[in-house]
Amino acid sequence: LDVDAKTADVTLDQEPEVEAALLALDNRTGRVLAMVGGYSFERSKFNRATQAHRQLGSLFKGVLYAAAIDQGYTTTSIVQDEPVSYDVGPEQDPYEPANYDKEYEGELTLRRALEKSRNVPSVWLMNEIGPQVVVDFAQRLGFSSPMPPFLSVALGSAEATLQEVTSAYSVFPNRGTRMQPYQIERILDREGHVLEEGRPVPHDAIRADTAYIMVSLMRGVVQRGTARGALRLEWPVGGKTGTMDDYTDAWFVGFDPEITVGVWVGYDEKISLGEGEEGAAVALPIWRDFMQAYIDGREEPETPAGFVPPPNIVFASVDPMTGDVTEPWANGAIQEVFIAGTKPGTTFRR
Repeated sequence: LDVDAKTADVTLDQEPEVEAALLALDNRTGRVLAMVGGYSFERSKFNRATQAHRQLGSLFKGVLYAAAIDQGYTTTSIVQDEPVSYDVGPEQDPYEPANYDKEYEGELTLRRALEKSRNVPSVWLMNEIGPQVVVDFAQRLGFSSPMPPFLSVALGSAEATLQEVTSAYSVFPNRGTRMQPYQIERILDREGHVLEEGRPVPHDAIRADTAYIMVSLMRGVVQRGTARGALRLEWPVGGKTGTMDDYTDAWFVGFDPEITVGVWVGYDEKISLGEGEEGAAVALPIWRDFMQAYIDGREEPETPAGFVPPPNIVFASVDPMTGDVTEPWANGAIQEVFIAGTKPGTTFRR
């Protein structure tokens, strides 16, 4: 740019139409470590981290699969991925869920169904457990937004806030205890007297063994599933992507042993972000950049990978495709986690 025969450097700044929100929670206390409610407070006072109720998409599968584990399913339980039609009531069209790739894998393990975020097995599982059981379980994890007991809730048709779902996911690395989120640590008057103080408020949500199984499943989503982009961190993390139909909402919620961070991206109106703009492509990179800044300079947690199992957790080598116990050196074998008594070939009584 030539200005009076002098050279000047300029930049062009364009305000985005798309909004985003981020929330980071301390797993042990529930303290809000970071919060972004939108692009600009001057442009909009609406806090999308705490006030926006958006459909969760596949992010709700973390809740559904935790409910399944709570009901006695294991990581190697077989679920069905095949065309199915559900009668949902008189004078209503049958509900026929489909996978995003329009393909079906037949029988597959619960772990693989979650890692690959398969839709049809999730609805099948919701039907087997019972929609009301899953909705009640979601309330134990801290969801307070209305959630009807419909099969479609398995695929995230119900709405919730970023704070609700981030707090729910923090239960997994916190051994089953949900800490009520709080923002204010302390308010003092001019003399230094405490007027208000935020303190950790724990809620027993789920069993510690169920929580640890979910940590393992969510780490699998990162290692082999839809959230492989998080592997670049080279850090013990787990999490789940979420994408709504027509790409209107993109989510990622993930955790390490210390914090849980949730990210949402979308328009304030229900408008598509564009073909292929899913949680893994839109929300996960924001999450990864935040986590990279958080872990820089830290030493990686020790045993085992920072997540300490309860005493009733046992390990076994299994074939990831069939769930059958196999030799540790078998081709493709993975180390699987089970609640004591639920490993294939044992008798389980809970």
